This record gives sequence, C-alpha cells and structure tokens, in this order.
Amino acid sequence: MNNLSDKFGKDANAKRLADNALRDKKVLSGMLDGLLSEKKTKNDHCGEVKYNCLKALWILGEENPEALYPEWDFFVKLFDDNNAYLRFLAVHVIANLTEVDTKNKFEKTFNMYLTSRLLNIDKVLKSKQKDLVGGYAIEAFSEYFEESEDKDMITEFVKKQLKSKSPRTRKKAKEFLEKWEK
Repeated sequence: MNNLSDKFGKDANAKRLADNALRDKKVLSGMLDGLLSEKKTKNDHCGEVKYNCLKALWILGEENPEALYPEWDFFVKLFDDNNAYLRFLAVHVIANLTEVDTKNKFEKTFNMYLTSRLLNIDKVLKSKQKDLVGGYAIEAFSEYFEESEDKDMITEFVKKQLKSKSPRTRKKAKEFLEKWEK
C-alpha cells in the first residue's frame, strides 16, 4: 500500500495523474489497482488513494477515452462492486468509452448489464447516491436509446427522474425527454 500511497495519496493531483497515465501504462495500471485498494492498517491512506485514482480516471475517461478503452472489462466489473462510488465511476466511464467503441463492446455490455442495472438503481443505491447516479444513468441511456429494445422502460425511468432531488438529474431527464419523446 505504501507505494500506492506515495504515488496516488494525499498530495496527488488528479489531472497530473491522468496526464501521466497517458504516457505511462504503469501509472494507469497503478490507478486501477489504487481504485480497488483496501485499508489494511490504521495508517493506510487507502481512502485518499481511491479518491485520487477515481478523480484521475474520471478525467481520463472524459478527455481521452481511448486510453481507457482497453480497460473496458475492468469498468464493466465495477457495476457489481459494493462501493457505490465505483459503480458511479463505471457508469460515467463506460458512457465516455462509447465514443471510441470500435469493437461494439457497448452493445454486448448493455444487453447483459447496463439497462437492467440502471433501471434498478432505486433498489441498489441510497437516496443521495440514487439522485446523483440517476443523471449519469440518463446520460448513458442517451448514448444507445435509439437502438434500445427497452425504450418504454427507459422512458418510464427517465420520467421518474423529473422528481429527483438532484437539479442536475432533473435537468438531464427533461433534456432526454425533449430529445427522444416525439
């Protein structure tokens, strides 16, 4: 843990980590390991490491999704993680990776995982998290709604998000419905 803490702990800068990961696959690999790190001793800086790795991967997914595309399966596995923030990151990163999905991985993935999982966030997440993740779920749905076989269920989910406590999620729901309901 000490090595991870030194690289990704307290004083780490997420933007710099993301930039370094573009140049060095070992840094990216370390960030993925850091994301899954577990606290082993009282003095571990596991929380800081996880948080900094999460922020850096978030940035990398937004700015350079092609750098994370080879890690597609890693992020898909996070859909099943007990940590809600890791599931939240997975939804966000996968949504960004669809922009560079040359192997049609998304089509396979959403049929297996995404739609059913996103439609059931009410059952999986706590209230505050649910409101936040709802907006990201809507963004993910927007990426494949046109091809989806579950349009009615997705639309029903999005309509429920119009009553979300999160202003951002309500805005995303309104934009989605304006775009797709005709």
